[in-house]
Amino acid sequence: MTTSAQAPSATTNAVRGRFVWHDLMTTDVEGAKRFYTALAGWGTQLWAETTPPYTMWTVGQAPIGGTMPLPEEVAQSGTPPHWLTYIESPDIDDTVARAMQLGAKTFVPPTDIPTVGRFAVLADPQGAMFAVFTPLNASPAHEGQPQVGEFSWHELATADLDAGFAFYEQLFGWAKTSAMDMGGGATYQMFGSSEVPVGGMYATSPEKSMPPNWLPYIRVADADRAAEQAKALGATIVQEPMEVPGGDRIAVLVDPQGAAVAVHSAKA
Repeated sequence: MTTSAQAPSATTNAVRGRFVWHDLMTTDVEGAKRFYTALAGWGTQLWAETTPPYTMWTVGQAPIGGTMPLPEEVAQSGTPPHWLTYIESPDIDDTVARAMQLGAKTFVPPTDIPTVGRFAVLADPQGAMFAVFTPLNASPAHEGQPQVGEFSWHELATADLDAGFAFYEQLFGWAKTSAMDMGGGATYQMFGSSEVPVGGMYATSPEKSMPPNWLPYIRVADADRAAEQAKALGATIVQEPMEVPGGDRIAVLVDPQGAAVAVHSAKA
């Protein structure tokens, strides 16, 4: 999301802990638009004549996220293009204060987006970046099963699974659901705000030297076909299509500009 001025703080009946928006920070906005509109079937809509310009991703007529140029100072720091996941909160200032008490760092302090809402950008105690958002009016997210084209899963790779889960549990009220043995003593812990899982967490192995991060999954009709299409469009496949418990299919890729993302299709 982007902001150009200050506005009154948002007050809303936002759902605490719901994944609500996704921003792509990229080095080539036009290239990213060509890639994701072909891969996910998204539409695009210019949000406003801002500097830099901000384009929203849409599914049908519904906005689900946006894209903007990766700031030069961020790129110069070595940060590659990436997706930034927004998590809903009824009170951004309280959430940021609580996150700081729990060991998080603030990169963008609570800021108002005129007519839209209030947001902040944080890094959790292990270093994974995320954002929090309170909509001023209706939430851009919805309850129920994510549809094709929407984001359907959110995965945290962290340096410390127990500490990572404890942070988000205290901040957003997430609860553990089922867990899966990944082998070698590693656990994939699924979580949600109820009994329905909305994401998973796992501890990275030291030899992979992967920084903590959130990975969003886009629901597609066919993950295998989407992976092939992504390769044809210039992406690199990091995890070839595979079946996960329950019969769904996933694949992980890096888009042509260098941002990691995953695709997910439901069992037929």
